[in-house]
Amino acid sequence: MREALLRLEGTGLVVNARHKGAIVRTLSREDIADMYELRAVLESLAAKRAALRADAADLARMDEAIEDFDRAIAGKGPVSIDQLRAMNAANRQFHETMLTAARHPLLGPMLSVTVDAPLVFQAFRRFNRAESERSNLFHRLMRQAVAEHDGARAARLMAEHIDQGRDVLLAGFDSAGSVDSLFGTGPVPA
Repeated sequence: MREALLRLEGTGLVVNARHKGAIVRTLSREDIADMYELRAVLESLAAKRAALRADAADLARMDEAIEDFDRAIAGKGPVSIDQLRAMNAANRQFHETMLTAARHPLLGPMLSVTVDAPLVFQAFRRFNRAESERSNLFHRLMRQAVAEHDGARAARLMAEHIDQGRDVLLAGFDSAGSVDSLFGTGPVPA
C-alpha cells in the first residue's frame, strides 16, 4: 500500500499532507489544461508512430473499438450510465491500441501520468450525442490515417480529438466552478 501511495505521489495525483496522510490532489482549471496539453503531445506522437508501425491486428482492434463505440451511442434519448461505461471502454481500447501500435516503451508510462480516467469519463458524461458521434468520427479518421501510413495526419487528428475532450471538460469546470463539482451526480446529458 505504501509503495502504491508513493507512486501516486510521484505522479502528482496524491499529496502527502502533514498530520493527515495521503490525500487526493485537487485539480485546478490550469492543471486540467496542462494535463490535456501534455496528453495531446504524447498521444499525437503515439498516433504518428502507429502510422509507421501498426499491423493488421492493431487495425482490427481499432475497428473493434470503433464498432463498440458505435453500439454504445446507438439509440435515442438520454445516454445511460451503462452506455457511458461502454463508450469509455471503447475509447480506452482505441487509445490503448494506438499506443501499442506505436511500439514505444516509454510512452505508456508517460501517458499513464497524463490520462486521468475519471476526467475522461466526465468529459464523456458532458458530451451530447453529436459530440459523442464526432469523437468516434475522429477515431475513424485516425484509423484511416494509420492504415494509410500518414503519420502527420494521424498526429493532427489525435491532437484535435484530445482538445475536443479538454474543451468539453473545461466548459463543465467553468460552469461547475471546481473540479470537485464535475464529479457530482447530476443528470447525464443526452
